[in-house]
Amino acid sequence: MKRNKIELIERYKELKRTLLLDGAMGSFLQQQSFPVDKHLWLSYINISNPKAVLDLHKKYIVNGADIITTNTFRTNPIAFKKSKIDCSYDNFVRNSVQLAISAIEENEIIIAGSNAPAEDCYQKERTVSLFNLEYNHKKHIELLWESGADFVLNETQSHWDEIEIISKFCSKNKIPFVISIFVTDDLKLLSGEPISETIKFILGFSPQAIGFNCISSNKLKNLLDVVSLDSYWGYYLNCVKGNVTDKELNCAVSPAEYAAIVEENQKYKPIFVGSCCGSNPNHTMAIKELFNELY
Repeated sequence: MKRNKIELIERYKELKRTLLLDGAMGSFLQQQSFPVDKHLWLSYINISNPKAVLDLHKKYIVNGADIITTNTFRTNPIAFKKSKIDCSYDNFVRNSVQLAISAIEENEIIIAGSNAPAEDCYQKERTVSLFNLEYNHKKHIELLWESGADFVLNETQSHWDEIEIISKFCSKNKIPFVISIFVTDDLKLLSGEPISETIKFILGFSPQAIGFNCISSNKLKNLLDVVSLDSYWGYYLNCVKGNVTDKELNCAVSPAEYAAIVEENQKYKPIFVGSCCGSNPNHTMAIKELFNELY
């Protein structure tokens, strides 16, 4: 039976509280001793060990997540083409989304289809052609949506060309989307544009929300001091020790510490809050316990 899709903003209005997004997928699986694939990151586990991914989705749901994210951060065409995985591309993405659908069972959980940057998240230089860049995002977004995602969560986006491609494609095809932005220390994209200009551009295409991810709590605070967010917005912060580009992503923010950060930022009225690299289901549980107190 085909699953009815859930609209992010309607669910937020219905529950009358901040929605709880899940936490890390790839870095958590990495900490469980799964090796990192050079091209696919940890998305290859969707095929090689689907039970590990299914179980992690379920852990986040049990611990209070209203939104779970598909383990598709590196199932995009450019990454897939470089890999040696033995399956068709379309099936790779569909099976990855199906794991999230299977995990929610009868629960009213929103599924966010993760769409990553075409190349490395923190890479400033563009090495692929515009044609391949456009195909990469359009094909991946289309498959995520058609496979059952409730909206497409375009994560860690920090290049103007990709943000433009994603915004125009989703808007034209009426695919609900969120663009979650990674910013540098001077609050700019990796491609150099200031955050205020970027947000204004994205809002012209009516996204479900603007997001920020893979940044520290201090960087978010600096950002909120500069940017007036009158639109729907949300965030999921880094919990890692050291640099986000390090091979070893160890947690440096405890669940209790993270919940305290979330509590402080509730005054800015985000519609969703989750956690990023270095986090685990215990961070989700701590936020859920906080929300139980607040709401």
